Amino acid sequence: MSSSTPYRSSRRAGQDRFPQLLRAEWTKFRTARGWALAMAASVLVTVSLGLLVAGGARSTCVTGKGEGPCPAPLVGPDGTAVKDKYYFVHQPLKGNGSITARVSDMTGQIRLPDAVPGVRNVKEGVVPWAKAGLLVRQSLKQGTPYAAVMLTGDHGVRMQYNFTHDVAGGPHNGPQWLRLTRSGDTITGYESDDGKTWTEVSTVELTGLPETVEIGLFATSPGVLWDMAKAFAQATATFDQITLQGANGSWRRDDVGVSMESDGKTPHHPGGVVESGDKLIVTGGGDIGPATVEGGVRADLMLIGGAVGLIPVLVAAVTFFTVEHRRGLLGTGTAEPHPARLLAAKAVVVGAVAFVAGLVASGVVIPVGLAMLRANQNPVQPITLVTELRVIVGYAALTAAATVLALGLAALVKRGIVAIGLAIALVVVPYLLATAGLAPWLLMITPAAGFAITQSVPTFAHVDVHLSLLGGYYPLPPWAGLTVTCGYAAIALGAAMAVPRRKVPLA
Repeated sequence: MSSSTPYRSSRRAGQDRFPQLLRAEWTKFRTARGWALAMAASVLVTVSLGLLVAGGARSTCVTGKGEGPCPAPLVGPDGTAVKDKYYFVHQPLKGNGSITARVSDMTGQIRLPDAVPGVRNVKEGVVPWAKAGLLVRQSLKQGTPYAAVMLTGDHGVRMQYNFTHDVAGGPHNGPQWLRLTRSGDTITGYESDDGKTWTEVSTVELTGLPETVEIGLFATSPGVLWDMAKAFAQATATFDQITLQGANGSWRRDDVGVSMESDGKTPHHPGGVVESGDKLIVTGGGDIGPATVEGGVRADLMLIGGAVGLIPVLVAAVTFFTVEHRRGLLGTGTAEPHPARLLAAKAVVVGAVAFVAGLVASGVVIPVGLAMLRANQNPVQPITLVTELRVIVGYAALTAAATVLALGLAALVKRGIVAIGLAIALVVVPYLLATAGLAPWLLMITPAAGFAITQSVPTFAHVDVHLSLLGGYYPLPPWAGLTVTCGYAAIALGAAMAVPRRKVPLA
């Protein structure tokens, strides 16, 4: 006659309560040296790579005084780094008034890669955001409030103001009538196909405009994109049928923001104006808009090593599950806690520890890295305290979400190597590809979308940038990107909880 002894768990039934489960899982994690070392390695890698970038950055610029440190970025009315370079033909306007003109032609020049080394390859053409139109602004001082209605190279009529705001008008690329009116602080832009029937593009408020403002015609063009850099581009617009109300002086001409060669006297890519009968042919280069790349080093570049720093955390999360699974400690005996509750407790513990590790890493590398950049006289993109806190805490939240995702994958596939490979492929690899400018769309559909939460300079629709993280491009807004990562983590963990587990017999 044989007898058998039923399997008995070493846990007491009372330990199935969730607070006790959390305490038990936390004890497991903190007493295992390997997992603690993995979290420390994540912090060390992230901080070291970020400070390596900050310490090695050296920016120099050629100005009228020769080569030296780059000036601090120009800042617009809302504190954003901006570009404010254009050719302006204008008159002072005292009080209310308006300007009307037709942009009858728009051409330009762009520099293409040299076909013959050392020979400049400049062709006719305009870039998509070349601009020519009517402008009213507080003064000629760069960075001051303005409003403009314009024809663009490939985006039709637009109404833009204070650098960061853009409103679309009609999709016109041919000759177009434009009108800009001022009534106190209210500026309204109009467009027309024939100069008789007018359509309002937008109305904006420029609070605090002085009684006398500058109003006139302008032309400018951002550079043409070459991989990770911009090359020379210039726009030339022909204005006719020009009428002014409230201003009747002589035209003034200013190449606003033009830089000088190293001799301090020769303008670099100057603009100009040619009068031909009742026409004014205005040529300008530069841009009026946000400086997403040229405005200085971005704070999120201090987290350039964040993706690599996530790898030890992902490994720790996977092994936190698979070590016990291999040892048969995740059974479903009558006294064992429910597997879903146990997995939830593991997720809370490993997610919380990962959040702290991410918070330490980003909380060190962002402020210290920015201080190093400024100490080395590098221009730094302006960043508000709220944005800096969002980047720091956001990276910690991303670390936690990626860790929970890895834990869920481990619980689903039950194989550590496979789960680690999947986690790295879903979170780290898309980020590295996007950094190199390859497949940036992956940052919309993979868990790597969460890196958008670290974006410290917004992506503006009216500024073309290279589709690379190094160029400041994130395809999703910060919180939308983090939501994608959290969604993946929730799905993986939920699926793992829903999968029934076999009982583990007593050995």
